[in-house]
Amino acid sequence: MARRSRQQERDVEAETTDGEQEGTRTCPECESTNLSVSADQGELICEDCGLVLEEDNVDRGPEWRAFNHSERQQKSRVGAPTTQTMHDKGLTTQIDWKDKDAYGRSISSKKRSQMHRLRKWQERIRTKDAGERNLQFALSEIDRMASALGVPRSVREVASVIYRRALKEDLIRGRSIEGVATSCLYAACRKEGIPRSLEEVAEVSRVDQKEIGRTYRYVAQELSLEMEPVDPKQFVPRFASELDLNEETIAKANEIIDISAEQGLLSGKSPTGFAAAAIYAASLLCNEKKTQREVADVAQVTEVTIRNRYQEQIEAMGFE
Repeated sequence: MARRSRQQERDVEAETTDGEQEGTRTCPECESTNLSVSADQGELICEDCGLVLEEDNVDRGPEWRAFNHSERQQKSRVGAPTTQTMHDKGLTTQIDWKDKDAYGRSISSKKRSQMHRLRKWQERIRTKDAGERNLQFALSEIDRMASALGVPRSVREVASVIYRRALKEDLIRGRSIEGVATSCLYAACRKEGIPRSLEEVAEVSRVDQKEIGRTYRYVAQELSLEMEPVDPKQFVPRFASELDLNEETIAKANEIIDISAEQGLLSGKSPTGFAAAAIYAASLLCNEKKTQREVADVAQVTEVTIRNRYQEQIEAMGFE
């Protein structure tokens, strides 16, 4: 292939700049948008005609090479990323408890007692005042409850950010640290679309449900947290999994919820009770019968709630 002249290269660069300004980069030869970057040479290549649009790119990765995850972990010289779930955001030093040197050999008893003292003072100086100690306790409570609820890491990060905002706005004064931490975790679950009811959060907390609900409403109002109403369909997959229901029943339950919500039956109703009644109705319609007691135990609602919502949903579906 003949080497392009400088004028042709300038024309290619001008056309490339125009394409970038328009928002979509195209090949100057065939005007294709099917472009890819070569991982080994760092070249930008058109997949259709083979034209090399860019070459000799700066490799911003590490200077070493690794072929699997273990090699990458061994050669990496950086620490863990910063996180909001720790009071110092992870920017701290930790002294290992194994009492071994860099070569894995056991250290002497004198060194061991010295490392014990260093480790103890390291834990003490991580928190410089009462405010940091309270923040450390609150974030550890959020981490404990999140682990018990089985929510992902992103929820813990959001809950920690909400708690830090509440602390900055001085919303903790006059309220228990556990109550505010629990309400922040419940708010994070709602913001991230993770279906956890107030009853489930109260089970893993050391605070009663009334205080959690009262603190949650106060924090949401003061921090202007935009909370959308909980969709009952978010609870259907988890409840159905615990009841061992098939996909047909799950789809029918979602259909019942959609039709009932269109007729305004969802307003003012508990989403967990609404989802439980839809699952019970769907199990009857799909010949995969579950008792009201079984569904009520999984959804943590009463059988009376299921019966009331069931009657409303069946009427909405047009069944007698």
